[in-house]
Formats: sequence, structure tokens, C-alpha cells
Amino acid sequence: MSESSQRRIDVFSGTDVVLLDQAVSKAIKVALGDAPADFALAELTEVSYQVDDGYSIAPVIDAAQTPPMLADRRVVVARHLARFSTGDTVEPLVAYLDDPLDTTHLILVWDRGPALTRRTAGLPKKLNDTLKQLGVTVTKTDVTTKDGGAFIDQHLRDARVKLDAGARRLIGEHLGGDLNRIVGIARSLIATHGEGATLSVEDVTPYLGGAGDVPPWELTDTIADGDVAAALRTCRRMMHGGERHALAVMASLTTHYSRMASLDGAPVGNDRDAGAYLGVKGSTYPLKKAMQQARRMGSGKVKRSWELLAQADLDLRGGTGAGSEQVLEVLVARLASLAR
Repeated sequence: MSESSQRRIDVFSGTDVVLLDQAVSKAIKVALGDAPADFALAELTEVSYQVDDGYSIAPVIDAAQTPPMLADRRVVVARHLARFSTGDTVEPLVAYLDDPLDTTHLILVWDRGPALTRRTAGLPKKLNDTLKQLGVTVTKTDVTTKDGGAFIDQHLRDARVKLDAGARRLIGEHLGGDLNRIVGIARSLIATHGEGATLSVEDVTPYLGGAGDVPPWELTDTIADGDVAAALRTCRRMMHGGERHALAVMASLTTHYSRMASLDGAPVGNDRDAGAYLGVKGSTYPLKKAMQQARRMGSGKVKRSWELLAQADLDLRGGTGAGSEQVLEVLVARLASLAR
């Protein structure tokens, strides 16, 4: 594949609909240039791939091999390609990529369509290997909480919105894990204040809406710090901003404290030893936190924490007349107090 041909293929993957759609929309705009969308743009979705006995990727190939009419190029956008999860199903696409049509700019979007309910594992290895050989990079649009600050800053720069330090900090804290909300907030700020305006806390506050979700480890961290007020705020954000059921939050707490109980007094010296001891594969960082907290609290408090969790679990399942939110908040407050 020539260098000019490489520039005619874009591949995106992601689970966040807002962020994925934003990235794909930008790619379409760049690919079209000054070509009229009415003649140059063709978009395919899950429905386009339906055949009598299931789904086929053949319509993507047909569209990509169609010469342009009344334009000098053709932009083909194939969405919902997560439907094709095996090497056999993408074989026609792999063959096309070996000799793509010079007048076609192909944009592949690896996301789930509305009819696909199972979880997907990303691009099939055969296609992934082919793209690597051709020098085509898959753009992953999902943003982790770890990279959230940089993502917010970059998005605000792209939107030409300037914030003072207080306003920037407020937005980061308020959004938590719901980073895609920065897209709508930035649009609202531009529409109201215009590009280039420097905005303060007072300027941005009316556009923030409800507090966003936060990851479960923020709750266990605030509990481990013994900060009752912060732990309760985090718990409420998980239930309201993240729309998590109390039992889902309870499951996160149970997982963390079960690790603490298992590692309390265990013959392990570090998180790698802990991973081997518990048979945990992947990141052992959560085990490091659990081990440190267990040692800091001591066996007596770890045992008492487990008793509080057991009682709260019964109460959440109808053991008391109190509401689920009240039961969970009492639990979190007691756990945080115990960690002091």
C-alpha cells in the first residue's frame, strides 16, 4: 500500500458513543474536504450488513469499490463493525485492504450496533495484524480516568475555551468519570460566551449539571483515609451520577474488603506475592491497596469491617425498613470511621 493510500483509511474503536461519534465526525469532515456530502459520502450501519442467514461484511467492500460520481472522491463510513468478531468474517475486508481503490477514503468504526447485545473483544487479530502491516493505526476514543485531566484540557483547547485555574479544577472534579459530558459543556460555553473568553467558576457553574460518576476505587480510597464526609459524597456520586444500584456499590466494597480479609496475616511481602497467593491475574495494584489498609487497621478492625458489610448486605435485601441509600450511607460512614 502506498503512503497516499494509507491516508485513505481511518479506523476507530470505542464504547463511549459521544466520544466515538465526535472523533468519527471530525474524520468525515477531513476526508470530505470540499467534496459535496450528498454525492461523496456513503454511510453503512448494522442494518446494511443483514443477509438472509445473518450478517455479512460484503456491503462494506461493495461500497468501497464503487467509483465516485459527480465528485473526485468517495468517503465510505462503515459503523457497527463489532458485529464481525472473527477472522473469517473480516476476510473480504482484509483482501480489499491489500489493494484499495484510490478514490475511496474508508472509515471503519468498530462499535456495537443496537442489535448486538453481547460484549465484544475489539478487532479480530487477522484484521489487526493487517492494519499494523499497512501502517494504519486504530484510534481508540475511550478515555480512562487516569487520562481524564489531559483529555479535558485538550478538548477545551480545541473548543477555544479558556478557563481560570478554579474553573478548570471545578470541571475536572465535577465530571469525575463522565468525561464525555465535556463535549456538551464546551458547546454551551462557546454559545454563551464566544470563543476565546476567559471564564471563571461563576461562568461555568450553571452549565455543569449533576455531578458525574466516579470509579469504585475513589470510594475505597476515601474510606481508607478515614474521611467520612468525602466518603459519603463519593458514595452519593456513584449512586446518582453513575446511576449505580446500592447492591452494585456494595459489591465493590465487598470485593475490596474480602481481599483485605484474605491478606490479613497472609505470608506475602508485596502486591506480586499477594497476586500469586490469591490467584489474581492482571494488575495487582488493588491488592497492594488492600494489603496496606489491612495492615494499617489490624486484624480486629478488619474483622469488624467484615461484620458491618455482612449486616448491611442483609439490610439491603430486606432485613430492615430503611431505604437502600440510607443503609449504604450508614455502612460507608461506619467503615470510614473504623479506618481512622
